[in-house]
Amino acid sequence: MLNTTQLEQLRQAAGNASGLMKVLANPDRLLLLCQLVDGELCVSDFEARTGITQPTLSQQLGVLRNEGLVETRRDGKRIFYRLASDNVLRVLRVLYEIYCPAPDAAQSDSH
Repeated sequence: MLNTTQLEQLRQAAGNASGLMKVLANPDRLLLLCQLVDGELCVSDFEARTGITQPTLSQQLGVLRNEGLVETRRDGKRIFYRLASDNVLRVLRVLYEIYCPAPDAAQSDSH
């Protein structure tokens, strides 16, 4: 049985995980985070890769920044975004393995 301290730590961890899952539940935000797995991008890169328009990009990137999932770096007029933690990267990699299998694996699963 858990003692009071362990239970409180478990509640804290569950709250943190739940908060991350809420942010990832939005398809646009998840797509934007997935684009950052290989490195930082600026807004025009996101728009070209995803087709998400500027107003939606700004809104969703703002949410990701406020939630501490991305960090920014300014270079002249451009702002570059990157993943803020290894934990976010690890979660994204697991989701990718489950939901974005290699084409050969997807074909064999459908037979």
